[in-house]
Amino acid sequence: MPRRLTALLALLSLAACTGGGDGTPDRADEERPGTIVVASGRDVTGSNGVRQRLIDTWNRAQQEAGSEYRARLVELPGSADEQRSQLLGALQSGSARYDVVNLDVTWVPEFAEAGLVRELPDGLVDADVIDPVAETARWDGKVYAVPFNSDVGLLYYRTDLLQKAGVEKPYVPEDFTWEHVRGHITTLGKKLDAADYVNGWTTQLAPYEGRTVNAMEAFATAVPGLRLVDEDGRYAGDVEELRRGVAEFARRVDRAYVSPDANEQDETGSTSEFTAGRTAFLRAWPSTYPTLYRVFEDRLGVAPLPGRAVLGGQNLAVTTTSERARKATELIRFLTGRQSERCLLEAGFAATRASAYGRSPRCPAEISAAPAPSPTGEADEVPRGDRGRPGLTDEMLRKALERAVHRPRTPLYGAFTQTLITQLGPLVESGSADEDELARRLDEALRRALPG
Repeated sequence: MPRRLTALLALLSLAACTGGGDGTPDRADEERPGTIVVASGRDVTGSNGVRQRLIDTWNRAQQEAGSEYRARLVELPGSADEQRSQLLGALQSGSARYDVVNLDVTWVPEFAEAGLVRELPDGLVDADVIDPVAETARWDGKVYAVPFNSDVGLLYYRTDLLQKAGVEKPYVPEDFTWEHVRGHITTLGKKLDAADYVNGWTTQLAPYEGRTVNAMEAFATAVPGLRLVDEDGRYAGDVEELRRGVAEFARRVDRAYVSPDANEQDETGSTSEFTAGRTAFLRAWPSTYPTLYRVFEDRLGVAPLPGRAVLGGQNLAVTTTSERARKATELIRFLTGRQSERCLLEAGFAATRASAYGRSPRCPAEISAAPAPSPTGEADEVPRGDRGRPGLTDEMLRKALERAVHRPRTPLYGAFTQTLITQLGPLVESGSADEDELARRLDEALRRALPG
């Protein structure tokens, strides 16, 4: 299989495989030189963020090498659910010529089964990729996407509120559970007045994927080893498992503990409530850290999510309609390589490779994302990378990823998540429900949505 090294890939010690592997053309004359279009959701590191800078760096290497290829990033608007619909519609209709698509980890089986993305070489997902993250790249034993940036739920909390309420350190010890969270919230309610404290915790319970994530974290905590689908993506749960999951979820959305506004909040809404200053705990992704640190600094605490946390993130795949599949695969190899993952970590993403969390070389200056301005327009002083983040270390983030659980992996994931969102709606909106009856209805609905 022919291989080339571009100037920048050599600088970054990244070998760029330019051909071969199942699902990609083997001959250079099958390629059509031009622009490789990469479709992705919004980059949380801001405009001209780290994703764009990585692509700019690859483009400079192509120019220096005399290549006719360039890459262009297209950011899709809307929520993750809306982006999935846009990508499905574009690829199925041929209305958009995307060569590379950045897929949520839950979408890979659906896009692979529908024949919208190509099988890729196994070597693109090597032993350096963190195990639970690597599993998201495969479907039916084949690699269809490569982990780009990962995600995992974390618990953010206000150390100053806990201190004022007389809670002893460590506020969130290693064996912290959701029962402990509820205990802290009860203490805060007794000891603090409304000028300092209003809500115990908040999260993302609006009727979108955030509700599914929160529910699956509760279900996986209540039922160790929970598998709601089998290896073929067919429903494999039962009423008793669902009853235990519903009971745990009901405890988390009890109005005595969760914000009454959580049932209408997404990531932006829940973060805004927490930064307003009178909510003690927040479940959110690592990318929320810079915003919270700017507001609270040493008053901010971070811990692994109690119980089990859901794995998030995005994977890069090559579309079956791409006329530049070999070169697109080379681009993916660069974007997901060791040095690129280090750059993603330093910029605020959770890296997919274990080596990024160690003593790997710092991200080169030409790629390292410029710090985003603070809300006041001043220089951003948020600690990044191996300089450490107060409360959020690289080791904590890596261990959280290693323990994270998957949402059901099925080509019918869209049907699964819509079913779960709908069936749990009355519980989220009221804060209580007949748990046995809800579990029975959910079981019946999932059997219809994911036939065995």
